[in-house]
Amino acid sequence: MSTAAGRPTTGSSTGRAGAGLPAAGDSRGSAWTVGALGRSRRRTAAPAAAAHEVRMSLAAEDSSAYGDVSETRMRHVMSGFATGVAVVTASTPAGPAGITFQSFTSLSLDPPLISFNPTRTSTTWPRIRRAGRFCVNVLGAEQEHLARIFSHPSGGPAGAAAQFSGVSHRLSELGSPRLSGALAWIECTLEAEYDGGDHTIVVGRVAGMSTVENAGPLLYFRGGYGTFAQH
Repeated sequence: MSTAAGRPTTGSSTGRAGAGLPAAGDSRGSAWTVGALGRSRRRTAAPAAAAHEVRMSLAAEDSSAYGDVSETRMRHVMSGFATGVAVVTASTPAGPAGITFQSFTSLSLDPPLISFNPTRTSTTWPRIRRAGRFCVNVLGAEQEHLARIFSHPSGGPAGAAAQFSGVSHRLSELGSPRLSGALAWIECTLEAEYDGGDHTIVVGRVAGMSTVENAGPLLYFRGGYGTFAQH
C-alpha cells in the first residue's frame, strides 16, 4: 500500500498491530503458502460462465467503489496487497524498543533512504525517534512469533524487558538491537518525518545493511501470515 492508513499496519491507536495484524495469542488468519502457478492449470468454469461472474462482480463493486471509502472498507481493500514484515528496533535510555511494521519500503537509492509509517498514537515510536537511529529487521519465514511479539507496545523498561525476553539479538556496530535470524537488516539514522494523516511518514538514511541468501520471507496477506512454497 502506498499509505499506511490504508492497509492494516502496526502502531495503531493502542500502539500495537493494526486491525489487520493479529496480535500475540490471536489465532485469526491461518497461515497460507504461495507457490508458482502451474502452466497446465485447469479451468474451473466455462468461459461464458466465468465472464458472467466477472460482470456480476464488477456490477456489485461499482455500487460501493466510490460511495464507501470508510476506514473499515479501506482496511479490507488494502489488505489485498501482500507485504513483507519488518521489526524496527532501537536502543533507548529506558531499554530496547521494537515495533512490527508492514509499511516498510525502499524509498531512494541515491541517497539511500527507506521509509515506514507508525501511527500517531504509537507509544513505541516516540522512544525510537528520540534514539535517532534504528535497525530495520526484515523477518524470515520462521519468525512469525517475532512479528506477534513486537506487535505489542513495549512501554517503559518493564515492558521492553518483557518484549525482548527470550528474543535472540545482539547490538549492532551503531548500538541498535539486531534480531538473530532476520532475512535482512538495514541500519539507519532518522532523516525526516512528514505528516501522513493518522500516521507519520518516517524516512531513514541507510548507514549499513546486509541480507541472508537462500532464505524465504515472512509475508502478510488478508489477515494471515505465510511464506512462499519452494517449487
